[in-house]
Amino acid sequence: MTEILILSGKGKTGRRVAAQLDARRVPYRLASRSSAQRFDWYDESTWAGAVRGATTAYLAPPVGPTGLAQAGKFIQQADGLRRVVLLSGRGVGSPGRDFAVYDGQLELESVVQASGLEWTIVQPAWFAQGFSEDFLRYDVLAGQIRLSAGTGGEAWIDTDDVGDVMTAALLDESYTGQVLAISGPRVLTMTDIAGELTAATGRPIDYVDLDPETHVAELRGQGLPAEDAEAIRGLFTVIRNHRSEYVSDGVERVLGRPARDFTAWARETAKTGVW
Repeated sequence: MTEILILSGKGKTGRRVAAQLDARRVPYRLASRSSAQRFDWYDESTWAGAVRGATTAYLAPPVGPTGLAQAGKFIQQADGLRRVVLLSGRGVGSPGRDFAVYDGQLELESVVQASGLEWTIVQPAWFAQGFSEDFLRYDVLAGQIRLSAGTGGEAWIDTDDVGDVMTAALLDESYTGQVLAISGPRVLTMTDIAGELTAATGRPIDYVDLDPETHVAELRGQGLPAEDAEAIRGLFTVIRNHRSEYVSDGVERVLGRPARDFTAWARETAKTGVW
């Protein structure tokens, strides 16, 4: 088979897809701003070289509306591709998501579905690894998780489960034309999350509920571009408005096993010393 192209291949999901393909001895090619095959969503001159020779691609687009629009342009220009698996967001197209980031995700899904390519769209819940591999790790280390989620809950998912589902979608064409919503096995509020991380680390960790605009200001202070900070605010406002308090069964349907629970993930992750 030809190499599978993994765009944003050094990100949280791309690394896991690559590891799964390695284990199966399936050829693939990473493409990102820092890989040997350079790819940049915002530099269209890098697109054709990344796609050349590939017929199947995994797309993990940027979070902000501009990056999502660029991903749509990429799909429309991706000559030679036959099949694509897209990382999207859970709840795209559902009521109560009147934010630019959700509009951008919905538009990208529509472009993929109308592209003439064979496609699978995977819509995961928020990643548990956001607390260990992303900016929230520093909140855990500081003992204060500072987010604007209010008292809303989310069915946080282990990113390893996301990588396993993505790999199955890439290798099994029976998932062509399907939208797969995936999540962890139960809904947790941010207060619940703080309690789980307190138990896992043995250190007190609190949840500080921020006003959404204060959340944007703090994200900007951490160096995030304004558009990305506002996109994150929109995503957390959906949680704040209690629109994510449901479980999706995609992991069990695709992998034939339950999704990993946050408690088990937190305990195993704490053993690595990341916190």
